[in-house]
Amino acid sequence: MSGRAGRDSALDGRGIAPRFGLRWPIVQAPMAGGVTAPALVAAVCEAGALGSLGAAVLSPARILQEVEAVRALTARPFAINLFVLDEPGRVARDGEADAIARLAPWRARVGLPPQPPLPAPCESFAAQLEAVIEAAPAVASFHFGIPPRAAIDALHRRGAAVVGTATHVAEARAWADAGADAIVAQGSEAGGHRGTFVGGFEEGAIGTMALVPRLVDAVPLPVIAAGGLMDGRGVAAAFALGAEGVQLGTAFLACAESGAHPAWKAALHDADARGTRLTRLFSGRWARGLVNGFMQAQRADEGAVPAYPLQNALTAELRAAATRAGDTDLMSLWAGQGAAMARPLPAQALVAALVEEFDAAVGALGRGAAQACAGPGRARDGAGR
Repeated sequence: MSGRAGRDSALDGRGIAPRFGLRWPIVQAPMAGGVTAPALVAAVCEAGALGSLGAAVLSPARILQEVEAVRALTARPFAINLFVLDEPGRVARDGEADAIARLAPWRARVGLPPQPPLPAPCESFAAQLEAVIEAAPAVASFHFGIPPRAAIDALHRRGAAVVGTATHVAEARAWADAGADAIVAQGSEAGGHRGTFVGGFEEGAIGTMALVPRLVDAVPLPVIAAGGLMDGRGVAAAFALGAEGVQLGTAFLACAESGAHPAWKAALHDADARGTRLTRLFSGRWARGLVNGFMQAQRADEGAVPAYPLQNALTAELRAAATRAGDTDLMSLWAGQGAAMARPLPAQALVAALVEEFDAAVGALGRGAAQACAGPGRARDGAGR
């Protein structure tokens, strides 16, 4: 790392950094489906931040393989993230036939045959959890709920810190009671799946600026701000609100080491024209992504699709075929509201930029405060001397 960010920054060793063995209190958000490839995770770690492996859709064996690949590239701390789900046999199959019928024309469009009998709609969460415990990362993070207390205790015994996602105060308190070490405050601006697990979607539709101070005041744990943060100005704002760390996903999506398809990365530059929207159409759970043809054409069916993970499994082959073809109309282009600000930088360069921009933003605020305290007359006098 070069420049001022490599030597002396107000962000150095701040907040969650010493707790997690980091230099910078910056977390690269876990993004499932191959986006957070080992190369991206390791590059972020090597930059002094926390890389996160999105393992939610991986088999236990694949989780261990990905962990091995990350550890071959870096010896620094990293995180593994899982979605907290029911076991496959307990997943409701209501609405499956109707969903298959709705998806048939889209499958034909990309040359796929009719939907074959659907195997298990998700991996076994219990088995995934055992793999993560075996892997013993520095941090284990969770989305969609809270794992059993026995698993949290097992992770702690293996030396892993446990981080939970909360979208409102009740969830943060539930995580604190469960023994979490830190909480990600996921604002509604965030890309990808909403983490709400207490109450309905509406209860968790709180913006980052309102959510972070509420969680900071509500629980005695470090809060990591997430949602809409794309540069050092956002990092500075999060710390001003009381956060002890920041988590960025969309900002890292555009990095060279990201596993996102080039067409997905290119679509980020068109984000202002496309817009982002929350949708259930791809996965059956509310998630924010760039608006595309599938979202527009199927919007009337938003409430009819089966719940996650069934809809996610039913669209998986379709989305994979679209990705191979670079067909952005059928890809789940998850991205946050700040998507147009994404920069195609190497991951280490992005971390360095975030640090330098944080210092610049804090410095500008300090100068502005000094001028305000000096008053208009004094500021003019000082400028004239």
